[in-house]
Amino acid sequence: MATETPLAEHIVLVGVNHTTAPVEIREKIALATGYDQPLPALRQLPGCRECFFLSTCNRVEALIVGAGGNEAAQALAAFFFGNELTESYANFLYRYEEAAAVSHLFTVASSLDSMIIGETQILGQLKAAYRQAAEAGCTGAVLNRLLPKSFTVAKRVRSETGIGLSAVSISYAAVELAKKIFGSLQGKNVLLIGAGEMAELAMEHLLNQKIAAVTVVNRTLARAEALAERFHGQAVAWPELLARIETADIVISSTGATGLILRKEDVIPIMRRRRNRPLFFIDIAVPRDLDPALNELANTYLYDIDDLGGIVDVNRGEREKEAVKARRIVAEETEKFMRWRRSLALNPTILQLRRHIEDISARELAKTTARMPGLSEADYAALERMLAAVAGKILHAPLQYLKQGDAAPEQENKVDVIRRVFGFDDEEPVS
Repeated sequence: MATETPLAEHIVLVGVNHTTAPVEIREKIALATGYDQPLPALRQLPGCRECFFLSTCNRVEALIVGAGGNEAAQALAAFFFGNELTESYANFLYRYEEAAAVSHLFTVASSLDSMIIGETQILGQLKAAYRQAAEAGCTGAVLNRLLPKSFTVAKRVRSETGIGLSAVSISYAAVELAKKIFGSLQGKNVLLIGAGEMAELAMEHLLNQKIAAVTVVNRTLARAEALAERFHGQAVAWPELLARIETADIVISSTGATGLILRKEDVIPIMRRRRNRPLFFIDIAVPRDLDPALNELANTYLYDIDDLGGIVDVNRGEREKEAVKARRIVAEETEKFMRWRRSLALNPTILQLRRHIEDISARELAKTTARMPGLSEADYAALERMLAAVAGKILHAPLQYLKQGDAAPEQENKVDVIRRVFGFDDEEPVS
């Protein structure tokens, strides 16, 4: 009879990314206001003991430790889509358990699953999400080992491969798309909506393009001013947004808004005043900032984050060669972690075995010394040492037997053998 062990609690990961779901699906479940709401909701799922949630522009994932199998996956799917969950929506989700979930997390942390392999933003996003989960009390023994391990794996991939040497970013891809549209950005007016990390990276890439001017508009003017000052641009207040669009050639939007900030009807009068001079919008926000209906207007062209995937092909071949090395590291580190996971299954039985032998030794010592009323303290201590040495020798062989071999079925069989030999089958394992 197999014994209940910590491995009865499964690692289950469910999510969507840029390869499995278009942006209109990802934005339905992407976060716009932080992790304060989804983490407690995840923690309340039946059988969930630990949880973690990650939301970026290209992926939304939930990871739980607890009940496994179809019930956990279905609960997570319902968590993502709620009342909108249909078979077609469920098809956008991927699901991994145990070693596959660990491997996927390590792959994500190492930026091997990113739209642009080798980009560096994902690791910072993972660390921030882990910090939120830990502060919310949603992590425990498994996730507090697994998530920091993913950071270590990413660091090893960076140091042992050249995957980051030719890496770019989504913001870089947005600028490259703008260059592809115009041929050259020299003399163009660029309007950046938003003043976060994506906007900052876009500014860095725009500097070398000899643009005529760059303007930053943000709901918090102070943040727009700080970004504009760093890059010699101009900051304007949010109410000036529409007026500034009128004079722009390219608008790049990357806010954290929960809904559209610019609609088709807002742009119609702007295009009249521009006399239909072409206007290009690049929306790199998820959820999207800009109304998809903008593409219906003459001389107005809208590109979203999914349009960037085929834009950047710089050094892709070199990155793929390095990715092969990186995946070997991920596989190696996944096996190391799973070895630790399997060792957890042994610990209760090992502890029970130690206590069993120690209890026998203590009882026999008590029986023997009860018949020796004149025993000195020194002799009593000598008997204790002798029994401890005997117990250690008795334990040596079964402990070696349990610890040798890594395969999960083999270890489960060994646990069963030890428990039958020592009569533990009817006892609860020690925790």
